[in-house]
Amino acid sequence: MKKRKLPELRPKQLFILLASLCVILVVVTSLSHSVNNGLRGGANTFLMPLQKGFNFLGGGIFHQTERFITLKNVEAENEELKALVAELTEQNTRYQLQLTELEAYQDLLKLKDQYPDYEMVGAHIIGKNSDSWYKTILVDKGARDGIQVDMNVLADGGLVGIVTSVTDTTATVSTIINDNRNVGAMELTSQDTCIVTGDLTLYSQGLLSLSRIAKDDAIQDDDKIVTSNTSDLYLPGILIGYARDLSVDANNLTKSGYLVPVVDFTHLDSVLIITTLKETGAEEK
Repeated sequence: MKKRKLPELRPKQLFILLASLCVILVVVTSLSHSVNNGLRGGANTFLMPLQKGFNFLGGGIFHQTERFITLKNVEAENEELKALVAELTEQNTRYQLQLTELEAYQDLLKLKDQYPDYEMVGAHIIGKNSDSWYKTILVDKGARDGIQVDMNVLADGGLVGIVTSVTDTTATVSTIINDNRNVGAMELTSQDTCIVTGDLTLYSQGLLSLSRIAKDDAIQDDDKIVTSNTSDLYLPGILIGYARDLSVDANNLTKSGYLVPVVDFTHLDSVLIITTLKETGAEEK
């Protein structure tokens, strides 16, 4: 069997074939470049908005997440600050209470120095009558502290009242503003005598009754009125208050008026109890 010979190409034919192949490649390359550019442009037209959208959405989510984390941190810090403020407020309240108590003790010490001849025991008021005024008070010192009935009680530089009953740990004090509580009194300088009488109606105006003053006695408005030397229940020389609006009575023999007590009976907190006793009498009760 004879082998089939491949046709032989002449140089001219080979040149034409190669030239044609080059043209075809150029055309294909050109078309491919145009198609790629078109596809690339279309893709960019479609993908760019999506990319921008994703970037915006991602940025928004990031910022929201950052804000959320920041808000949580701020809330946590706020709770810590609230707790700190509450603690500081509580401490401040305790300090103010301690300062108030210290000032009260300092006032009591000054009052004690005002009456150096008397032994005294300090006491806190732990109860009072249900009315607006302190006509009776309960203090936190009793028989165990040496407190006895008829001991005089002081505060604010003057006379509060007298002990009327005692338990082991407490004492009840009837104040001088109590209705019909009489105190034998005198003017500090002249020692002219008078009677101070409790009256809750008058005390609503900040006053007590002042009576049994001899017409010719030297007691005048604004004079200091203190407990008298002849008082059966009250130790002498304790300031009660100041005379006011004195006038001659209808009998033309005596004068009467009002007394402004030195003690503020609406804001009592602490008192001093004089542990010295006078003999009990019935005149002033």
